[in-house]
Amino acid sequence: MANLKTIRKRIATVKSTQKITRAMKMVAAARLNRAQQRILSLRPYAVKTGEVLAEVTAPRGDGAETTEVEHPLLARRPEKNVLLIVITSDRGLCGAFNSNILRLAERTWRERERAGTGVKFAVIGRKGRDFLRRRNAPIFHVFDKVWDKLDLEQARTIARTVLKPFVRGEVDAIYLVYNEFKSAMAQRVVSEPLFPLKGPSSPAESKEERGGTEQPEYHREFLFEPDRGALLERLVPMYVEISILRALLESMASELGARMTAMDAATKNASDMIGRLTLDYNRARQAAITTELMEIIGGAEALRE
Repeated sequence: MANLKTIRKRIATVKSTQKITRAMKMVAAARLNRAQQRILSLRPYAVKTGEVLAEVTAPRGDGAETTEVEHPLLARRPEKNVLLIVITSDRGLCGAFNSNILRLAERTWRERERAGTGVKFAVIGRKGRDFLRRRNAPIFHVFDKVWDKLDLEQARTIARTVLKPFVRGEVDAIYLVYNEFKSAMAQRVVSEPLFPLKGPSSPAESKEERGGTEQPEYHREFLFEPDRGALLERLVPMYVEISILRALLESMASELGARMTAMDAATKNASDMIGRLTLDYNRARQAAITTELMEIIGGAEALRE
């Protein structure tokens, strides 16, 4: 059995670590509350932006004609080359947060390559950058210091960067790979398309979806000033920026939730370890006292003889 001094040092070390994990849990909980508020504040704006975009891009009937608008980000091409935007954290100590994302990203990469599709990565977060570099993955761009100041300007910078290869035709689709926030205890890894944007269905497609029994519905509620094409020039980039910002906020909240959960588990494990070490200490102390008593009794018996 370990001596008393060694056990005391181990107990002191575990208690010191427990203070750190408890403090990290409290900090993560406080930041998580703020992150949740930001998500709740952004959600109505993102939803309304999506509704307006859907209204602007919807086909419209003008007598016998159907008018639709075109935009480079609405163009659909066969997915010969794709760009994956992988959102990870800069720091660890957040459970399986990063490993789940990177596992999905790597699996998608390998599956796409086997299918003959080219894959490039745009990486947010040091954990993702280091992981993909170790595997010699084709990295298109690394976004540094995103988490230092997460705001719309950061999302706008990312949107402009990833937009260029799509508009030039170098990639045919762009996907966001990130952790979607459900609760502090639950996050869901998702891979959702960012480009091309989901455009309106054509009349033929709409009729087919309805079983060929109904004519497509056209929206007539709004008059646009300026015209829809001019609106799309600003509305589409805005929607993309909001989508990226939402994914970043979801990822940040998921990271904080995962860190809070991990640090809570670490704090509880530290308490259990302290309890076991304290029990070992008491047993060792009891054994030491028993040994001393036996030595004293043995010495006294020897003196009597």
